[in-house]
Amino acid sequence: MTGIKHVDKIMDISSLLSPDLILCRHNSSSKKRILEDVAEHISEQYPDLDTNMVFSALIAREKLGSTGIGGGIAIPHCRIPQCSNTIGMLITLTNSIEFNAIDSQEVDIIFVLLVPEDANDNHLQTLASIAETFSDNETLEQMRKANSVDELLTILKQ
Repeated sequence: MTGIKHVDKIMDISSLLSPDLILCRHNSSSKKRILEDVAEHISEQYPDLDTNMVFSALIAREKLGSTGIGGGIAIPHCRIPQCSNTIGMLITLTNSIEFNAIDSQEVDIIFVLLVPEDANDNHLQTLASIAETFSDNETLEQMRKANSVDELLTILKQ
């Protein structure tokens, strides 16, 4: 890819995920609904993180500008004061949804990233690794065909 500086060592973004924070072929009707689903799932896995707080932080970030990066991908992310470590969540959707992406395409793959409030460099590095991973068309094609959480984890670990 011309003009893009590649990271020498891309972070294994699968290390940010647990099977409980992956939704494969999830049904959702809107950006708001998927962010509500995300907040609920994360709060179930991390009881110290309140559902409403996570949802509000994600929505506040979206109000600054859509995290839809194009090509059917969105990377909603935010800083959470009560978050002690970086948390990732992956969702593939059965039907794409409007996300106000930069290319005006609907989104069908979402990677959510929650980071501690003071994790500046780590946050940016992690976002770069996620974007780099999702710039690979073969990976995206495999993810869109995946029918299970295990398949998605295997694809990301390759």
